[in-house]
Amino acid sequence: MSETPSAWIRWPGYIAWFFLATLAISVLVVRSGNWQQGLLLYAIAGLLSALVLAFMAVQSLLPRWRGERMTILKRALPALPGAALLVMATQARDVPPIHDIATDLVDPPVFEEVLRLRGDNSNPLELTEEVIEQQLAAYPDLQTLESPRSYASSYNLALTTARDLGWEIVREDANAGYIEAVDTTAIMQFKDDVVIRVQTNAEGSLLDLRSVSRVGVSDLGANAKRIRSFMAAFKASAEG
Repeated sequence: MSETPSAWIRWPGYIAWFFLATLAISVLVVRSGNWQQGLLLYAIAGLLSALVLAFMAVQSLLPRWRGERMTILKRALPALPGAALLVMATQARDVPPIHDIATDLVDPPVFEEVLRLRGDNSNPLELTEEVIEQQLAAYPDLQTLESPRSYASSYNLALTTARDLGWEIVREDANAGYIEAVDTTAIMQFKDDVVIRVQTNAEGSLLDLRSVSRVGVSDLGANAKRIRSFMAAFKASAEG
């Protein structure tokens, strides 16, 4: 016996809810520490959500279900988050598969306190020539930030800016000019490490940042975005 049209409308909606639940479970798996399995589940849920959404979109356009078009579209709503996240992840193909970004690639800021927080399975902190070349090609705008403010003023403003961005400060060393922090991502709760170095020069002060993901080959552009956010916030406060 063939399925009735109502069943064809109901079941894609049920499947959409199932993949939405799977997406939520994948986040919990990542947060539990099994990030590789969690991200795989996350990708599968996103892909299948997109397929269900496409199926229901086409279904809503067919004359056979013209009278139930709004019902179909409403039932497709649970598939939207997974499909949207998949699109966002796909757009990240434009960024290089690196996870260590620094504004000074010749003499990058070094971590000290963060070292004891990083697990044995964390990414290495060695900046290889390959990574440097990829960063220069992808993020040529990420350079040392020059400020006319005094060393002390820049250091204090850098510390305030990091706190305002929600970073967890784990080291303050005004004498050495270093600030270390941990930034936890909102959804997956990934912990990325940040170090800020403040130096003095004849015109004022110099600020360099380094942002590193603890796990994963590619950061999907997150570290570069974090550094840009800090610089924009610092400049806005300094000018204000």
